[in-house]
Amino acid sequence: MVQAPRRTGFSGPTLVRLLARLTDVDVPESGQSLSDRLSLWLGWTDAIALAAVLDGKPPAMAPGGPAFDSEQDRASLKLRTTLADAIASDTEFTAARPRGRQPPSRTQAVPKAPTDADYSSFRQRYVSLQHTMENGIGGLRSRLRGMLAGRNPEMTRLAMVDAIMERSLSVRERALMTTIPTLLGAHFERLRKAEQSAQEEAEAADMPPPAKPGAWLDTFRKDMRSVLLAELDIRFQPVEGLLAALRTR
Repeated sequence: MVQAPRRTGFSGPTLVRLLARLTDVDVPESGQSLSDRLSLWLGWTDAIALAAVLDGKPPAMAPGGPAFDSEQDRASLKLRTTLADAIASDTEFTAARPRGRQPPSRTQAVPKAPTDADYSSFRQRYVSLQHTMENGIGGLRSRLRGMLAGRNPEMTRLAMVDAIMERSLSVRERALMTTIPTLLGAHFERLRKAEQSAQEEAEAADMPPPAKPGAWLDTFRKDMRSVLLAELDIRFQPVEGLLAALRTR
């Protein structure tokens, strides 16, 4: 089986470690603390708004807002399960299974050879799932903030801080997330070319191929699915924080 480049000694979230393992770009770890790096992402207007919320008294919120209960808790967890299931069961990231030996009909496209596979369909599906995650999680995050605000001054403050952080960091987060399909495209090409080279070398030496033809594509599908699930974990972290606050009594 074709192996991706591997690195050791790299720490960070699963998504970062996965991308570091799958790419051949040598990016050294930052020596800055999390707070220092985060401050570079905040504009001065966001920093002022955040300081005002943290240092001032949160405004009084009108009672009677949406309530958080066990049903809402289950609905929040269900969204994550639904998104994870959509990724795990997506046919684009599942190895194709043979359906018999019948020749394709005139209206049925002839499958491409593994070494001629096209990344564009994988990229399109990855981007589509990113949009699904962003929309679903963003809507849930907003609803949870509404349930948090008005409980008490500290919960209201937390809801306001989360709103400011989402507004100020969402553009940078979106820009970073859009680079992932490009990185995976390079990984796709490396795996494809590695198998092609291995097959050519085996043919030149009159030896059997070192791996099952198309094994690289199965490897890529597995890697892409793992990256998507790791991205889901990253995107869901703010929701986990809001849920933890709402579960307190």
